[in-house]
Amino acid sequence: MKGPISQFIEKHYLHFNSAALVDAAKAYEQQLANGAKMLVSMAGAMSTAEIGKIFAEIIRQDKVQIISCTGANLEEDIMNLVAHSHYERVPNYRDLTPEDEWALLERGLNRVTDTCIPEHEAFRRLQKHIYKIWKDADDKGERYFPHEFMYKMLLSGVLEEYYEIDLKDSWMYAAAEKNLPIIVPGWEDSTMGNIFASYVIKGDLKASTMKSGIEYMTFLADWYTKNSGNGIGFFQIGGGIAGDFPICVVPMLYQDMEMHDVPFWSYFCQISDSTTSYGSYSGAVPNEKITWGKLDIKTPKFIIESDATIVAPLIFAYLLDL
Repeated sequence: MKGPISQFIEKHYLHFNSAALVDAAKAYEQQLANGAKMLVSMAGAMSTAEIGKIFAEIIRQDKVQIISCTGANLEEDIMNLVAHSHYERVPNYRDLTPEDEWALLERGLNRVTDTCIPEHEAFRRLQKHIYKIWKDADDKGERYFPHEFMYKMLLSGVLEEYYEIDLKDSWMYAAAEKNLPIIVPGWEDSTMGNIFASYVIKGDLKASTMKSGIEYMTFLADWYTKNSGNGIGFFQIGGGIAGDFPICVVPMLYQDMEMHDVPFWSYFCQISDSTTSYGSYSGAVPNEKITWGKLDIKTPKFIIESDATIVAPLIFAYLLDL
């Protein structure tokens, strides 16, 4: 039985981008009903936008089986967990002068649109604890993926004293509890990635202690071949490397591994406000992906040209029957 949010969507979202939202949500639901699995890719600053308030429940209810996200989204959900009260919202961010921005920097506030992340309470609070976990693995000659180190930190309980939001609103904690597979392409381009690199430069850690992007791709290739019997859908929030990296596993398996029985992605939806363009990945319409061997002619394809912070929670609410 659908709840009031879902009923409102079905009644009023009848045309244009709103209709695409409903169609995509229903097709996502049908994928799961057919026994298919779903990958959710997440770019942008969705964790800072507190997507965990609803995405954590999507994880708990098994409506996503694997995630691809930027390193920023990986860490920023945990930062919000431990430093939420220190965040500052800047509603008039469009009016800020360079001098205003510099003043924020001097206060240790790093701005993401209208939200400032506190460096000391967020970045440095995590750094102290994650370094110990990195160092322990380094000393033992063990190697893990970026998200696995984050899981270790969350499940160890070392951050509990800092919790400032309800734990159920952390999607990373929900994922850690399930040991959900996560792909984090380009993790080096994140605050924790930069910090890890600094320890390598100083000689405190070995670069090899952190598993690489190539290893993420080989892991994904193995996971895809083992889980694609009933199809795997691709739900993309934003664009960039979080989307382009994992979607390429299919043409890689088909063309480079010559596994000609590998199925295409069985569903595709992208939420993006990128300008439609055939010169970029984020702005390319779904049909272009057919030419790259990512999607089949019959793959259900949806593009919702809107703000993901508005659209994604509505689709997740529909999937949760809210």
